Amino acid sequence: MKFKLIFTIIPFFLTVLMQSCTDVEVPVENELTPDNFPSNENQLILASGAVYQQLRGLYSTTYWHLQTLSTDEAILPARAGGWYDGARFQQLHLHSWNADHPQVGEVWRWGYGVISTSNQVLALFAAAPDSDAKAQVEAEVRAIRALAFFFMMDLYGNIPLSVEFGSGKLPEQKSRKEIFEFIESELIGVIPHLSDQVSVSTYGRPTKYMAYALLAKMYLNAEVYTNQERYQDAVEAADHVISSGVYDLNPDFFGMFAANNGPHTKEFIFAIPYDWAQASGQQFTWYGLHYALQQKYNLNFRISGPASTTPEYYANFNDPDDIRTQSWLTGKQYDNAGNPIIIRTTKRGLDANYTGADGGEAIDYHLEFTPKVTLINEALFEAGGDELGRAKGYRNIKYAPDPNAIDRNASNDVPVFRYADILLIKAEALLRGAAATNDQTPLTLVNELRQVRQATVLSDVNLEILLQERAREFSWEGWRRNDLIRYGKFEDSWGYKKDKDVNKRLFPIPNSERVINPLLTQNNGY
Repeated sequence: MKFKLIFTIIPFFLTVLMQSCTDVEVPVENELTPDNFPSNENQLILASGAVYQQLRGLYSTTYWHLQTLSTDEAILPARAGGWYDGARFQQLHLHSWNADHPQVGEVWRWGYGVISTSNQVLALFAAAPDSDAKAQVEAEVRAIRALAFFFMMDLYGNIPLSVEFGSGKLPEQKSRKEIFEFIESELIGVIPHLSDQVSVSTYGRPTKYMAYALLAKMYLNAEVYTNQERYQDAVEAADHVISSGVYDLNPDFFGMFAANNGPHTKEFIFAIPYDWAQASGQQFTWYGLHYALQQKYNLNFRISGPASTTPEYYANFNDPDDIRTQSWLTGKQYDNAGNPIIIRTTKRGLDANYTGADGGEAIDYHLEFTPKVTLINEALFEAGGDELGRAKGYRNIKYAPDPNAIDRNASNDVPVFRYADILLIKAEALLRGAAATNDQTPLTLVNELRQVRQATVLSDVNLEILLQERAREFSWEGWRRNDLIRYGKFEDSWGYKKDKDVNKRLFPIPNSERVINPLLTQNNGY
């Protein structure tokens, strides 16, 4: 069992219960007051732990659903009726969600839970004695709050700007541009107080480089958020990370995503630590792995395995030498000794459409993943509960199964910003018109990555090739929606999705939040 952050293993002194973004006067449920806490560095770090706990909560589940299942990267159909869940996953695939979609509301409350928790912690810190430690931890909390505002701005557009605790006022909705400018000013303001040390002690906490990575990401998408391009600023922010010399591409690609990943992963600029027992919420194995692979990976829990990719997305993995192609389980499956993985079933259990009189006859089925998820009932988003139906779709295994876990939660930390992303952000900004720096070109940057990933080096690169490279590099990391919108491809067709409504680039403001806060105006198209 691994523990990488003090606030993931020590019970929080600060327990915060969040209801919604408009519930800004939730009490701090403890006996600590500004008169007796926090007063030293350890107490400051412990107090900030509530912010990280909230951030971890839905990042790798419901937030991931909105950012990934709404794209060609993943599809989560029903199988034998399971996972239909009131059509929530079907609606994400088809772009047919509305303002009452449960996950749209859950993610809103999660994001503003991070923001509200941050506001509470900062209010508590206000009375603490000034010190370098206080300045740094405050800056870290503000950076996490800025990250949460970025997530909400990216998903919902015009959102409330809530930065005070206990004001008693409903927060006013601001334009996307105003939110962008606030995040930018916050990050620039906290950078001098953030650490430039990359070590076990700062792992999972914002450093200067996390702030620059978030700025680079925002500047690359500035035309989407503000109708103004900021590509040169994206290059400048990326260069702060590159010139630091503290990050590098990890030669062991899958080692980055192993269950024992952590501070030793030189490519992680900012990651969210998970532990199956102490810091739960990462469930990629449970979502993506077929039940018959449980023994192969020595898992102590039954796998559900509904999620897979689409043929359109998998088409990006077209280089057999590229190590990233091994992110997917395809075709016939074998155990670790090379023996076929056999499922004992019947003819009708294999194929529910079998009509022969001997449908109950036992047969051995060599598990084989097929590329396309075909639906036997489009209305119910049903792929089928027979063995052929359960094997539809290539499965992602980028995050290695955790054999120590005893339930669906795993201990693989999940990166938010990686060094590879910084290189590709800079390459794209250069392709979109920014001036080159440090003798780096889009081609040299992309090939630097491809060489480490054992892929064939390219002789040329353009925006379309770069988007394909991002698909290969960042599968299952929650950036596909962001990328497709920036490229104007979120309206394309894939799988069973045909909707081309550009209004779907934003999720709706949840109806439940508009009831609580009548100051909120709904997004166009909802």
